[in-house]
Amino acid sequence: MVQRLRVPPTKSVLLRLQREAKFLEQGCDLLERKRELLTRLVYERLKSYRQVRTRAQAVLKDAYHRLATTQLRMGSRALRQAGLGLDPAVDVRILPRSSLGVEYPSVTAERLPLQPVSLLWTDASFDETRSRMAELAVVLADLAEAETVLRRLLTEQRKTRKRVNALKYNVIPRYQTTIRAIESALEEEERNTLFQVKLLSEQGRQI
Repeated sequence: MVQRLRVPPTKSVLLRLQREAKFLEQGCDLLERKRELLTRLVYERLKSYRQVRTRAQAVLKDAYHRLATTQLRMGSRALRQAGLGLDPAVDVRILPRSSLGVEYPSVTAERLPLQPVSLLWTDASFDETRSRMAELAVVLADLAEAETVLRRLLTEQRKTRKRVNALKYNVIPRYQTTIRAIESALEEEERNTLFQVKLLSEQGRQI
């Protein structure tokens, strides 16, 4: 059974509750539309996330295969020495974005020209490995953005669904039950008043 609000059954309270109930119903409708939009956006982002993840898995496998080949040809020590002092091969920029009130980082990663290295102690596969690793960094940046956006959209969707359910099944029904109870009490009071007026009128005619 839905509990009523603890308010006095007066006409002014009834009018106030009716205004608030209407406002809550409008808010519930807006939240319901937001939830639907978030759900649609989640499915769109989920499709994009799966595509980026599949690509990242393929690039990751290829990059580490080439790294293992280069390590076998050059040796771990020579590989570490060749990588010392190299400039970054990827330029990463992160900007804040927002969609349906959900904030998330927009990650932009661009490959930079590879820095030339000494031919001493290096293998022909070294540059190819660097190129694949740079490509991997770009793909992982895209994957990080897609995963972050999807996670935050899902979190906001769950919050919105909880708010809609709270309004629809708890708050608004309490207001509606209280409004009906006050209307019933005011009608009963009005009937009693009319009965008393009628009774006094009949007594006055008899006198």
